[in-house]
Order: sequence, then C-alpha cells, then structure tokens
Amino acid sequence: MRQWFRSIAAAMLAGGCALTATGSATAETRVPPVSRAQIQLSFAPLVEGVAPAVVNIFTRTEVRQRRVSPLFDDPFFRRFFGDRLPGAPRKRTESSLGSGVIVGADGLIVTNHHVIEGADEIRVVLSDNSEYVADVLQADQRSDLAVLKIDPKGAAIPTAPLAPADSIAVGDLVIAIGNPFGVGQTVTSGIVSALARSRPGLTDFGVFIQTDAAINPGNSGGALVDMQGRVVGVNTAIYSNSGGSLGIGFAIPSSLVTRMVEAARSGGRVVRPWLGAHGQEVTAEIGAALGLTPPRGVLLDAVEPAGPLARAGLRQGDVVLAVDGRPVSDPLELRFRVTTKQIGATALFNFWRNGAAMKASTRLEAPPEDPPRATTRIETNSPLSGAEVANLSPALKEEYSLNIQGGGVVVLDIARSGFARRLGIRPGDVIESINGEDIDRVRDVLQAVDAQSRRWRIVVRRGDRRLALDVG
Repeated sequence: MRQWFRSIAAAMLAGGCALTATGSATAETRVPPVSRAQIQLSFAPLVEGVAPAVVNIFTRTEVRQRRVSPLFDDPFFRRFFGDRLPGAPRKRTESSLGSGVIVGADGLIVTNHHVIEGADEIRVVLSDNSEYVADVLQADQRSDLAVLKIDPKGAAIPTAPLAPADSIAVGDLVIAIGNPFGVGQTVTSGIVSALARSRPGLTDFGVFIQTDAAINPGNSGGALVDMQGRVVGVNTAIYSNSGGSLGIGFAIPSSLVTRMVEAARSGGRVVRPWLGAHGQEVTAEIGAALGLTPPRGVLLDAVEPAGPLARAGLRQGDVVLAVDGRPVSDPLELRFRVTTKQIGATALFNFWRNGAAMKASTRLEAPPEDPPRATTRIETNSPLSGAEVANLSPALKEEYSLNIQGGGVVVLDIARSGFARRLGIRPGDVIESINGEDIDRVRDVLQAVDAQSRRWRIVVRRGDRRLALDVG
C-alpha cells in the first residue's frame, strides 16, 4: 500500500502539483487530478488493505406470538378479555444482516446499534468465511453504535484503524464497504458531501458525515474509509424514498466511534460530558436583534447555575459560536462537539455577548446524579397506577435525552395494564401537581396517590405544553 501512495505522489509531481515531502493529506496539499495518469489510478490496493476488516453480521431473534381469532379484534370481545387474549403462544425466528468493522486485534468490532438490537444470537463472518459468535460489550441506542467482541482464539485477524477527529474535509474521496442486500461484500466510492450534517431522528445526536458513495440496506455498520485506509465513519443511514441509494448517505464520525471503543476496552459505560445549558439555533431574526451577522451559533435559553458553562462565565442570552475553534450552527452540533470529548478535558468556547466576541474555557464533567432518581413503579389504586417515575437530575436527563429544564418528577415508563396508560400519561411527561399539591420528588407522588381521593386533577408538562388531566 505504501508503494501505491508513492505512485500517487509521483504522478502528482509529474503533473506539476506541489506536495510536501511526506505526502500527507493536509489542507495545503489537497489537489484535484490534473493529469490522465492521476485519473487512471486505482483504489484496488487501498480496498485490498481495508476490506478484510469489514465483516458480515447475522442476527437471529425469537419472537413469541399468540394465535388469536380475528373475532377478538371486535370491541365486544375486547370489553371482556381486554389485552389478555386466549391462544397458545408460538415462536417465530427473525433473521437480519448488517456489516461491521474490526478495530482491534483482540476481536473488537464496531457496528450500528440497530443492526444487533434485540438479537438473541449474533454471528460474525470474516472475509475468509471464518465464523464467530459475538458478545455485545457496548450498545448505545442514542448514538446508534454498538461494540461487539469475538474470540479469534489466537488467530491473526485483519483490523482497520480509526481516523482522528476532523481528519477529512468536504470534497475528500471516500470508500464505503459493506454487505448490501446480502449479496456479499461490495465497495462503492464517492466524496464527502458535508460534515456535521444534522439529521434529527436518525440518532440522538444527529450529526453525521454525508457522502454520495452508494449506501444501501445491509451497509449499516460498514466502514466509510479515507484515502489513507482509515475508518472515518460507520455507515448508518440513507435518505431514500424507495429504500435504495439516492446518493445521500450518512455515517457516524470516527470521533464518536472512538469514544465507544474506549469505553468497551475499559469495561465502563459511555458517560457524556454535561454542559448544564439548553439553547436554540440563531435565526436571521435573532441574529439581527443581537447584531450577529451573518446569523450563526446557539443562543442559550437557560444555563444551570451549577453547570460547567455557568462556572466558565456564560449566562442566558449568550450565543455559543464555536467549541475548540470548530463552529457550531445548532444545538445538535454543539452537543456533538462536547460529547466527543473526554470527561475531565478542557473545552474552549467562543461566544457572543452584547455585540462583542468573547472566549471562556471550562473543565468538562459528568452530569451529577443529584437528586438520586429513586425510580419507583406506582402500584396503588390511583390514576397513576402502572407509571414508573423518577426524580429529575442532570444525569437522568442525559441518559433519557430529556430536554427539560428544572427539576421535578418524570415518567419513565408506562405499563400496558394500568390506569396511567388509559389516562394518556406518556413517558417523558413531568408531573407538576396532583390535586393542587406541587410535586418536587417521588415521595410527593407517593404521598399524593396514597390519599384515596374521589376526584383527581393531575397537571403534567409535556414538552412546551401543560396538560390538566381530570378523573372522577
């Protein structure tokens, strides 16, 4: 492979392009092809070095179903049986496939969370057709990443290195390797179309590398590789109306993948740094009002007094422009820039206040578990029966992706059978008061539901709305 890169450098020099002595792909040495010889260069040596580290992942999941007559869909029967429908359960096996990348000689593999979610059995097949049973070391739905472990039993296995953060630029050539449609390993090429692309709904962080390299179903978990043979991203999704590639694919950046791998190696869980602030994108109207032209950054709506940003001197109304010199355009990108850093690291924030650009640094920390969540399932005969509630803390907000300001008691889960579901209570609702009594802790909820009332009025906060639920 080194010989291949020396050939590229020689071809570029022959075409009259200036390169550094090392031939490194820095911003100063990125050049377009200028000769026929350069255009005819092949990706084959690069693929030969990386493709063996891209594996196929097969999962099996057993699903239990009840064989029930269509008659039980009738409301008349539902009135008597409810959700307790008769019929013996039967098993059905579902299979799916995806891709993964070996990133460690000890058998560590990264893939997408949705590839292995709910699987009872996970098998990994390498390029030489050797097959291994895989265990899950890390599975993070919020980032849609998972780390698997196979036991190579002393055998040498191919690996692919993870690229450093921000090692690519828009316009760079990339290669996507995976197993689309189950036809076997395939390779497609393209360029980086955009960096830090926000796409809410794909993952909790929603910041991706966008590429026009063809990514199809089954490519999920495969590698997006740069021209140095490094994994710059894990392919995760496409934008498509038909299910096939339309030239808009998304990959999770290697900076986030590296955090997951480090957590898997240390045996811990991924703990994301906490800012203690909420914000919104700066629109043209907001930018004009603040004297910020062109509009950019994240306007801080709320800053918790005990949070890292508050200690750095930032306050409500400030606009965060960049983190460590990297511009941020919306709350998702701000969150991503902070998430890829380690707990205990120092981050430099550029921000805008009163018409002036300012700087401040702060040490990043884990979100505190204060107050303790005291998770409780309500079993008493009340409108909240079947609801699982907990005290709000910064740690719980981060863990459950709750964009909620202040404290209180939040609903985490609703049982299928229970009055809370029929009342319309949802996970994520914050209980503010019960029968006129303010709710601050789980103990307040338990005290309120223990009082056998004939009439109930429960006020919950759901996003930006307050709802009053009356019973009796």
